[in-house]
Amino acid sequence: MKLRAVFDKLNEAYAKFCNPSEHLAVDEVIVKFKNRVIFRQYIQRKSFGNKIYKLCDESGYTYDRRVYLGRASHSAADDMTATHATVRYLTGRVEGLGHKIFMDNFFSFPRLFDDLDRHKVNSCRTVRPNRQDMPREFGTKQLKLKRCDLKVRTRGG
Repeated sequence: MKLRAVFDKLNEAYAKFCNPSEHLAVDEVIVKFKNRVIFRQYIQRKSFGNKIYKLCDESGYTYDRRVYLGRASHSAADDMTATHATVRYLTGRVEGLGHKIFMDNFFSFPRLFDDLDRHKVNSCRTVRPNRQDMPREFGTKQLKLKRCDLKVRTRGG
């Protein structure tokens, strides 16, 4: 697809000319687009448009990006969801370099945490308690947090 070639060239230029800061963030953005395309998305509170996953540094500079072109277009393996594959793609250039990746709960699930850890990518994220493979205590009513309360959980290192 022509659009993918443009983004691949941009990502190569970003990697060549930019040295990202230690703290990076993975997030999704919607670029408003009103014409008809098969991969147009709707994100609550953000409206309709094309979804782009981005890896940005703390100054806001985009270090890598990937356009969402539909569920089947992602190169996800059998044991990897499309979201997991996208995060792995975006963090591929910073593996083992000591960067810290911050993500919201859309990207948070234990298999991704383990995979990033195996590839020496430090990460910090909020979680959804009902995700598959999450510890049971997160899904129970015992975990009653008030506003601004925090529960931290680590595993392994």
